[in-house]
Amino acid sequence: MSLPNPFDFTGKVALVTGGTRGIGKVLTTTLARHGARVFFCGTNAELGGEVEKSINADLPPGGSPAAFYQVDVSNFKACNDMVGSIVKEAGQIDFLINNAGITRDNLLMRLKESDWDEVMAVNLKGCFNCTKAVIRSMIKKRYGRIVSLTSVIGLMGNSGQANYAAAKAGIIGFGRSIAREVASRNITSNLIAPGYIETEMTQVMDEKARNKIKEIIPVNRLGTVNDVCNATLFLLSPMADYITGQVLQVDGGMLIA
Repeated sequence: MSLPNPFDFTGKVALVTGGTRGIGKVLTTTLARHGARVFFCGTNAELGGEVEKSINADLPPGGSPAAFYQVDVSNFKACNDMVGSIVKEAGQIDFLINNAGITRDNLLMRLKESDWDEVMAVNLKGCFNCTKAVIRSMIKKRYGRIVSLTSVIGLMGNSGQANYAAAKAGIIGFGRSIAREVASRNITSNLIAPGYIETEMTQVMDEKARNKIKEIIPVNRLGTVNDVCNATLFLLSPMADYITGQVLQVDGGMLIA
């Protein structure tokens, strides 16, 4: 007797924010390949269209087409309108992956008020906006899986990233609070805290800087977007049905206590 595939998401509907590049793009593409009907958002319409076209050209047999929404997650009304449109079209949202995020790094003495406000609006308020928008539908169905991307910076802090660290720490508090509110409705809310991941941002580092980072990571390498994606798939799968309110550090052991 063959065992069921816990990563077969056929029949599930997923919404991924910040799904046009980096971790979000891989999550969007992978969920579609695993059978989910995927909706994703971002602010760059041209890039979103390219990702949508790429995903739909490589769907599994019988797979549902992915759809891109040009949405700024810091806009409360835009998030509500997007979710309303998805629920009207697909009937439900089973998975929400809060991935959208920006950085505006600087030392506190040089940090502008707009740098603080923009990071809070996208990273933290965006998480609130999208979660609030989907939660009623999930409660009605008595099922939902919410995974929010925070960061090890939200756990440890980092010089020059007070705004980013505060927003990411806020996501942890928010996600854990939601976990307590909706656990009885078969809805889980978990957090993933990536460490240093190979993205466009880390690829511009010189070799000396990269080696310095590797020295503080026990596995002696930067993470990949697939490392983060795999952790997310686990938290969305039936294998994690009894896990909620947890922060899963995908950091190669960097923050081992």
